[in-house]
Amino acid sequence: MEIKQGRLIIRAPYLATDREIARFIQSHQSWIDSHLSTAQRREQELKSVRRLTEQELHDLSARALKVIPERVAHYAPLIGVTYGRITIRNQRTRWGSCSAKGNLNFNCLLMLAPPGVLDSVVVHELCHRKHMNHSAAFYAEVLRVFPDYWAQHGWLKAHGDQLLAMQES
Repeated sequence: MEIKQGRLIIRAPYLATDREIARFIQSHQSWIDSHLSTAQRREQELKSVRRLTEQELHDLSARALKVIPERVAHYAPLIGVTYGRITIRNQRTRWGSCSAKGNLNFNCLLMLAPPGVLDSVVVHELCHRKHMNHSAAFYAEVLRVFPDYWAQHGWLKAHGDQLLAMQES
């Protein structure tokens, strides 16, 4: 069961009966009501977020092209990894990614986040050079290099959708 884009999504085993599904929904009705209400309120708040102009997005990308490679160059030796190309994008859902070839992609909207949040994403992606997964070993490496990771990640979880809403047309 999940709330996505203000809607309730129920996934059930193939052999589950309609009666079992209805009973499950009924037993979780207070959770559903609470989370649907929160999601719908959040969706309304996001509609009022000021959108960035094309020029502002361009300027953010230009700034990111200067700042992010510096942060990557700072953290790569601390992690003990190399990397390939760094690309700045205006992505709608991701903050960063790391390809199997070691190329790194970052969202230009990270420039609107606190510096620690940017660093947490940089470290996260660089650690994928050692672990191309989200295993315990991966997070141990992230935390070794960036002990404040979970606090910064929490900020992004709490405020990231507001940043992403600034680019939508």
